[in-house]
Amino acid sequence: MAAPDGVVGVEGGSSETAPILSDSTTGDEKRPQFGTRFLTDPRQVFQHNAWDNVVWTEEQEASAKRKVLENNQPLPLEKQEEYDNRANEFWNDFYTIHENRFFKDRHWLFTEFPELAPQSSLNHESRLEVSGTDYSQQGCLDQEQRSEVAAFAHTDGDIPGSSAKYRIMEVGCGVGNTVFPILKTNNDPGLFVYCCDFSSTAVELVKSNPEYDSERCFAFVHDLSDVEANYPVPDGTLDVIVLIFVFSALHPDKMQASISRLARLLKPGGVILLRDYGRYDMAQLRFKKGRCLSENFYVRGDGTRVYFFTQDELHEMFTQAGLDKVQNLVDRRLQVNRGKQITMYRVWIQCKYRKAVAETEERPCLA
Repeated sequence: MAAPDGVVGVEGGSSETAPILSDSTTGDEKRPQFGTRFLTDPRQVFQHNAWDNVVWTEEQEASAKRKVLENNQPLPLEKQEEYDNRANEFWNDFYTIHENRFFKDRHWLFTEFPELAPQSSLNHESRLEVSGTDYSQQGCLDQEQRSEVAAFAHTDGDIPGSSAKYRIMEVGCGVGNTVFPILKTNNDPGLFVYCCDFSSTAVELVKSNPEYDSERCFAFVHDLSDVEANYPVPDGTLDVIVLIFVFSALHPDKMQASISRLARLLKPGGVILLRDYGRYDMAQLRFKKGRCLSENFYVRGDGTRVYFFTQDELHEMFTQAGLDKVQNLVDRRLQVNRGKQITMYRVWIQCKYRKAVAETEERPCLA
């Protein structure tokens, strides 16, 4: 389950550059890891395919707000319920039509999210004491969770990835455009990658990919919004959870519970990585009347849904889930179609939130 706006460059950068992110709450630039191509002369806008860290004018932001207000009349409740009830059907149809031809592999992830790179799984210090050799020695877990983790570590392969030293799970994996770059780039034998999607069609496409290796990866169908559904791993066993243009597909009423459920899966020191749509992104401004489900929540022509976040909304949900902020940045980027002389303003949000590591003095009480 991933956003189908990828045809206009939603997921990642163009072939020439990739995002530079800034903290809109402080105005400070953060980690100019990708591009440093800034538009200083508007007359040069069509010289390149994309421009980084674009600053909006007050008039431009006011115009975006007016556009959203014009098209914010929600559909009747019965229509909203229909889209909610048929969400699985719409995503299966999407992947049946597009299969694996729609998105490009997200190689930019290793720059923006070094937690996915080989050094992260090999360098214990960089993992911020995410795990030790005994997974039961984690003070943030209650007794029942510690028992589950201890059992998981001694299943002798009955559960996929039970012997792994570093575990990544992508939720909303689509056809594997994050998973397969990770597996190709990171050859650490201690790494295991879990990936799931709401769409059974997408999961079958992942499993049928020649690069799928069941010794290093486990793909499964899962509904993120169903907080009662079981994951293939117990709580407190994941180092990294990846959410790339997927959280926005949930109904807003189900977002908080879903994040809280994912947070329980993390080891102390584990991190959730998110990249998703920001408020007033071009995709939001393009929606016409009759597509609004609720405030900042829309349905596309193919029946799939999308929400557009603010940094504060995401921060509140992550902190309510008991996670600490590492990063919460907004990426305002100008993409250009030089052939058609069209400019496209994109707004994405990128977050990293970490589960606290237990204090040393708490650990002697653990068995």
